[in-house]
Amino acid sequence: MAFVRSIGRWALTGLALNCIIGSGIFGLPGELNRLVGRASPLAMVLAALAMGCIMAAMAEVGSQFSEPGGPYLYARTVFGRFAGLQVGWFALLSTIAAVAANANIFVVYLVGFFPGAGHGIPRAIILTAFLGFPATVNYLGARRGAGLSSVFVIAKIVPLVALIVAGLVGLARFEYRLPWVSLSEIAAPGIRPWLTALLLLVFAYGGFEAAMIPAGEVKYPRRTLPFAMGTSLLAAAIVYTLLQVVTVATIGTSTSARPLAETASVLLGTAGAAVIGIAVMISTTGHISSVMLHAPRLAYSLAAGGEFPSFLAKLHPRFQTPAAALACYAALVWLLAVTGGFYIAVMLATGAKVIMYCATCAALIPLRRRQPEADALRIPFGPAVSLVGVAISLALLTQLRGIEIALMSATALLAAANWWFARGQRVTPQRVDAAATAETLLP
Repeated sequence: MAFVRSIGRWALTGLALNCIIGSGIFGLPGELNRLVGRASPLAMVLAALAMGCIMAAMAEVGSQFSEPGGPYLYARTVFGRFAGLQVGWFALLSTIAAVAANANIFVVYLVGFFPGAGHGIPRAIILTAFLGFPATVNYLGARRGAGLSSVFVIAKIVPLVALIVAGLVGLARFEYRLPWVSLSEIAAPGIRPWLTALLLLVFAYGGFEAAMIPAGEVKYPRRTLPFAMGTSLLAAAIVYTLLQVVTVATIGTSTSARPLAETASVLLGTAGAAVIGIAVMISTTGHISSVMLHAPRLAYSLAAGGEFPSFLAKLHPRFQTPAAALACYAALVWLLAVTGGFYIAVMLATGAKVIMYCATCAALIPLRRRQPEADALRIPFGPAVSLVGVAISLALLTQLRGIEIALMSATALLAAANWWFARGQRVTPQRVDAAATAETLLP
């Protein structure tokens, strides 16, 4: 049974943007101010450029595949089963951790409106309903899941745009001042704080790779994937940079844990903090609705390749969704969300993303050599862009310390154990229906 290609260009763009703009933007401005001061808006731009190099290389690699699996599939195809499993585990565990972290953020902000929601049975019930709703929608079909994701994209961006507009109006009226910085201010923190800032921004800009995982359900994947990834990154970069400019111009280099709430209080009055609180809950809900669409497809792909138990590779006979993989994924996310672990989850998610980016960028050159005439996207200076992406990823990994390294090592060991026990299994990579693929690739 084959997946149904029901996700179009704008639905996929909404999915990618939904995964990029999560909860990170609501806390990162303060941390960026601590690291690089008034140059923090520049950090947003530099991070977008760095991610642009990585994204361009990943778009070329992704355009050569029509099956679901994303970075796991690319690493397995190019570098072999062991490397594929390493990337697959990092990808899957990072999404579980990120969703659990976002679910806990939702509850934290909900407590501001309903104080009893943060403890005990009420908290568990809220998390169950919060995670169960998007899981159920995605169980009923990819089209419904992508549609829900698109709704949340609009709902989460509107409050952020309102905050940007209010700040720009204040700047136009000279009520606030633009955060102009000199070269000496930019250089003052040194290289390590800048690299740390860029590593944090990987978490903020990360998520676009989600658009690559459900490739088996995307219409015209060779054209749709590059468009969705590029458009989502550009939109996120504009929103993030303007938010940072408005924040620094309004409240200076505050290192508050809730910088956008403080900015909203100044710009929008006493209701500003409440507006941002609602925006955080909408943003986390939207992020989770998107991840519930793509992450179970990764577990499905691992099972279809013989790595995970075969029952996870079963599609629902009516909805053509990976029902078993979705149910197991939702259960694991719920367990981690109920037991906590927010900060550890964020660190694991960030490090794992960088591993995925590095592996996919590295796959570009071998793929070009193997398939020089492939009907695929060819970015200008592809090999050079690929090497830049790998170099950026390795530089960011040097910023991991202590517990982050321990978590990354534990994940790698789990993947190695998985490879050891699965190495004798017959490999049967899953394919999409040939007729459906041919139909959707036609102009």
